[in-house]
Amino acid sequence: MTIQTAQAKINLAHIIEIKLGYSMSKTSSTRLTSTSDDSYGPQGQSKLPYQVNSDNSTLNRAQHRQQLLLIKQQHNIEAIMAMAMDFCPDVTSKGQPDSDWVERFIALCEDTSNESMQKLWAKILAGETVSPGTFSIKSLQTLKQMTQREADALQKCTAICGYNEKDNSHLILLGFYKKPSLFDLLRKGNKVSFNLGKAGISFPDVLTLMDIGLIYRKEIESAALKAGQEMNLTFLTQRVALKPKNNDLVLSYYKFTQTGDELRKLINTPVNKAYKHLLNSALEEEFEVAWHAIK
Repeated sequence: MTIQTAQAKINLAHIIEIKLGYSMSKTSSTRLTSTSDDSYGPQGQSKLPYQVNSDNSTLNRAQHRQQLLLIKQQHNIEAIMAMAMDFCPDVTSKGQPDSDWVERFIALCEDTSNESMQKLWAKILAGETVSPGTFSIKSLQTLKQMTQREADALQKCTAICGYNEKDNSHLILLGFYKKPSLFDLLRKGNKVSFNLGKAGISFPDVLTLMDIGLIYRKEIESAALKAGQEMNLTFLTQRVALKPKNNDLVLSYYKFTQTGDELRKLINTPVNKAYKHLLNSALEEEFEVAWHAIK
């Protein structure tokens, strides 16, 4: 047996002992063959080569495992609520969270033991307490199914998404092009696309958020902008004003869904510096780009 195999078996034994509350060991009998009279249990099933180290009945063992699960869930709930108390600002709330919402929240978060994910649950509870109706049950169900990898992808994409106050949406700019005209046929299809990889965002990161319903799958285009028509996007503590130098420029972007907007609120990430540089260099030929700090 190799060291890697031995380590894997040790890890598996540890997991089993934590989840069952008992360790397992090989049965004392010699290896059984399929033709042996002893190779089958009283109900005709094959005897297993490992058994639980306990004299308790199956029912007692099941009850013990259920108690361990309840204890773990209680620890998770208490940890999340303690974090929520720490996150909750000392402000006047807009009312009480719906009691059914609170019950669903507890039922959905109780199996979360990862500390990073617990923080997201805690921020939801604190946010809902301050402003009831901020987070939908659908958002809770989505978070319940989210893996740490998906949460990391959300954090990355939050750092490159801007808020467009005009239509109350969060979006990720992807590029732009100039609408072709009879006098500008050479520009047809001449689209400038941003290489998000330079900002550390891979397409699988975006695709991950599409798969769990946080970003719309279809690339969206703005209406054709006129020269001097300003578009503002807010990135947490900074705002950028984009002013076209010519008519008929069209921006393309990915848009967050309602669920994506709700879960994005849990992450306070400043604008990705590499993405900011990317916007400046890609837009400077056709747009006036001005950044301002938000106080």
